[in-house]
Amino acid sequence: MRNHTAITTFILLGLTDDPQLQVFLFIFLFITYMLSITGNLTIITLTVVDSHLKTPMYFFLQNFSCLEISFTTACIPRFLYSISTGDRTITYDACATQLFFTDLFGVTEFFLLATMSYDRYVAICKPLHYMTIMNSKVCKTMIVICWISALIIILPPLGIGLRLEFCDSNIIDHFGCDANPLLKISCSDTWLIEQMVIASAVLTFIITLICVVLSYIYIIRTIIKFPSVQQRKKAFSTCSSHMIVVSITYGSCIFIYIKPSAKEEATLNKGVTVLISSISPMLNPFIYTLRNKQVKQASSDFLKKIAYLLRK
Repeated sequence: MRNHTAITTFILLGLTDDPQLQVFLFIFLFITYMLSITGNLTIITLTVVDSHLKTPMYFFLQNFSCLEISFTTACIPRFLYSISTGDRTITYDACATQLFFTDLFGVTEFFLLATMSYDRYVAICKPLHYMTIMNSKVCKTMIVICWISALIIILPPLGIGLRLEFCDSNIIDHFGCDANPLLKISCSDTWLIEQMVIASAVLTFIITLICVVLSYIYIIRTIIKFPSVQQRKKAFSTCSSHMIVVSITYGSCIFIYIKPSAKEEATLNKGVTVLISSISPMLNPFIYTLRNKQVKQASSDFLKKIAYLLRK
């Protein structure tokens, strides 16, 4: 890898050079990061300790929370360090590592969201066979498939990317190591890898979106046929949290593929990355807890147990 790389250190431009805005960004990102970690850890803890949350839906939610923690940790702490110390340098190896993990966690999340939509489809459209179809072995296999699918998609472009040469510029117009700004400063021919990156992103997006859309088409068709309004409301409530998270995730990613002017493209991509890496992981635990009676009840029971133990 070293033989192909003249430059061994990159400089990250970040989001702004304004000192006051940097202070605001640091406080904002630090708070959202801590809320994200706390919220997702709370969901993981509740799904582990509460016997009522031992269903496939909460097993997938537990894994989704783990992914959210991993993804935001791969992006935000490095940027917070850069803002607080003023050190914008990052080594080639650290940059490649960050790129690998952010891509891996991000792509795996899309496949997991598609898996969660299939889980909701089985729960509503085939309720009598739900526990048989979504048994423990099937759920664990689905999680493994999500990770393997993500690896298969990201490894080919990443493998070629490690052979790129950086000889003229080492300035990355981003707050982290991202594929597009890296390709822009490479002095190698990047046409093939650019096409692979686009193909990988579109493939992930289209495959998972088709799974989500098909699942919800069948879900909505089934719910509409329910005889009572109460049944329909209850069925929709079990899907509403997942639908909101899917809308935020896919909606924010769509902006990346809108082709703005070259001047606006870098700013837009950085803004969307901030949204995906800090705000979405923070919102998701609140979306799932505030709209879910079982999770709220589990939270209440857990707090009562802690209060009881502290009194003793």
